[in-house]
Amino acid sequence: MEERIPAVAMRNITKRFGSVVASDKCWLNIYRGEILAMLGENGSGKTTLMNMLSGVYFPDEGTIAIDGREVVISSPKDAFDLGIGMIHQHFKLVDVFTAAQNIVLGLPGKLDLAEASRKIREICDRYGFAVDPDQKVYEMSVSQKQTVEIVKVLYRGADILILDEPTAVLTPQETDKLFAVLRNMRDDGKAIVIITHKMHEVQDLSDRVAVLRKGHFTGDMLTKDTNVQEMTNMMVGRPVELNINRPEPEDPKPRLEVKNLTVRDADGIAKLDDVSFTVNTGEILGIAGISGCGQKELLEAIAGLQPTETGSISYIENNGEKEELIGKDPLEIKKMGVALSFVPEDRLGMGLVANMDLIDNMMLRSYRQGKSLFTNRKAPNKLAHQMVDFLEIVTPSVETPVRRLSGGNVQKVLVGREISNAPTVLLTAYATRGLDINSSYTIYDLVTQQKMRGVAVIYVGEDLDVLLELCDRILVLCGGKVSGIVDGRKTDKREVGAMMTKLGGLQE
Repeated sequence: MEERIPAVAMRNITKRFGSVVASDKCWLNIYRGEILAMLGENGSGKTTLMNMLSGVYFPDEGTIAIDGREVVISSPKDAFDLGIGMIHQHFKLVDVFTAAQNIVLGLPGKLDLAEASRKIREICDRYGFAVDPDQKVYEMSVSQKQTVEIVKVLYRGADILILDEPTAVLTPQETDKLFAVLRNMRDDGKAIVIITHKMHEVQDLSDRVAVLRKGHFTGDMLTKDTNVQEMTNMMVGRPVELNINRPEPEDPKPRLEVKNLTVRDADGIAKLDDVSFTVNTGEILGIAGISGCGQKELLEAIAGLQPTETGSISYIENNGEKEELIGKDPLEIKKMGVALSFVPEDRLGMGLVANMDLIDNMMLRSYRQGKSLFTNRKAPNKLAHQMVDFLEIVTPSVETPVRRLSGGNVQKVLVGREISNAPTVLLTAYATRGLDINSSYTIYDLVTQQKMRGVAVIYVGEDLDVLLELCDRILVLCGGKVSGIVDGRKTDKREVGAMMTKLGGLQE
């Protein structure tokens, strides 16, 4: 079909992890001057395939050719020598070093930071990056850290770049800046691969799409010749309905009342400043805001995980009686009958134990119910099997350690466990971060089912399109303050986006 020689030609690439075949005879072409989007459900083998190209894994079978010449890539150094650089989901930077020190770290030869800084500024000017070579990593935002990672691979001469979920934790504005830079790099002749689950990004950014399903390459096509529905059907292997159902709240009553809540961090900076709102039964209250505007602290304060300076958080019983939550620890909150389910941002760090299997991670929520030193594994075992079936978790068995699952499947384990608790108040933070489109819609449906059961749901999300479709009301945080609360059915992205960046939003 195309006569030009691919920058990368992967043929019959196979990779096994024990009995699991992560990549099964995969073919893939990557071309210079093109942005290729790689799509596939969680656990379909996208990251595994790119890890073999970048030297993290070595294929069990198959060949890789760079510019028509067959090569062997057995380490990240081999990949760098061939001009291949991968920017991973989890950044690999030293916090106490500057940007320049991180960028040159590990390079052979005499260290000349002044010359390195000059070269870094040259790269930034060429592609439109904003990096201060002398800024310490711990002072940077997530977006700035990601920029350092990209400049690091460019500094080392990479002209084939792989970005794994690069926008997972970026704001819409930061995403726009990143995309402008990637287009500049493409126009400069670089080959760029982006692994993403966000379909609108695929349409906005990519020139071509390659789809994987259960470790198999199912096909590729020009982005302009396809649509979201077709791409999703190829990923899943069957027609998928892409609609979020939003029934009207039935007989809503106040369940949680937050008044004048102020929370400060260890440095005394106000992360939440005089925040007040009410959450009702049978509704989803969305929380929108630029990353770091107090969303995490708000959920942790309600769950009893975050000390507060002033204010009150009241749980309202069905008979109208109020019970103050501040001052109680998470176990006391649970014992008083308030089932606050919390899906943290850091799923492996805070939510699950990586070396435990699915059953034991289910038991983390239920072991206190045991009447002896020996806990009952029957109910957690049943729940683990139900979750694997319902959420289509890709795992060899329920006895597999969670650390061996893909990031998206880890997220499914966590969300499924929290929702299965039958809470009266459900707190979710970034419940679909890193999930493929089919799994995301399953989670939206699960959250809506909780709402229809009368649960008061607080949903913190990054995707404004989803917040506008899923939530009944949306509370917007700006710098730790409430910028406003809007009706999810009547507002739009422009209004919410303006409220996220300026208290009160649009001034018209």
